[in-house]
Amino acid sequence: MTEKKILYIDMDNVIVDFKTGIERLPAKVLQQHIETYGADKDGNPKDLDDIPGIFSLMEPLPNAIESITELAGLFDTYVLSSSPWNNPTAWSDKVRWIQLHFGQGENSPLYKRLILSHHKNLNDGHFLVDDRLKNGAEEFGLRGHSEHIHFGQENFENWTKVLPYLRERA
Repeated sequence: MTEKKILYIDMDNVIVDFKTGIERLPAKVLQQHIETYGADKDGNPKDLDDIPGIFSLMEPLPNAIESITELAGLFDTYVLSSSPWNNPTAWSDKVRWIQLHFGQGENSPLYKRLILSHHKNLNDGHFLVDDRLKNGAEEFGLRGHSEHIHFGQENFENWTKVLPYLRERA
């Protein structure tokens, strides 16, 4: 029996739609955050990912749940995500989010398959689906045996494009 290839998938803006969490923040919480952390030159609040509980408010991106469930049958699949250092609730919110959308028990395709790291390049595998180059994602893709699939970019704009690409490489 051939071993499955290893697939890592980032969470924020790859599985979850970050902006839906922002849209669900109570106005008072958002205002307090702006007063504490400030806003950028365009008036947008800084460091929204540091708001406690924001990660529990997010919705899945279109086709993400179905695609990942299918890919988990084809690959040795893990969620490889970073969590803001200044938001300790993000760590537990991400676990709860996966349990809510993929199930909690051993039959879940992501049961005990969440890795939180600011150094994604330290993980060895074949594919990393990530929307950014930060936290080791770019370095992951520079290895000869690994590929960074830059989610949201040309040819990988969404799960409708990423799923068939990975299916062919399983």
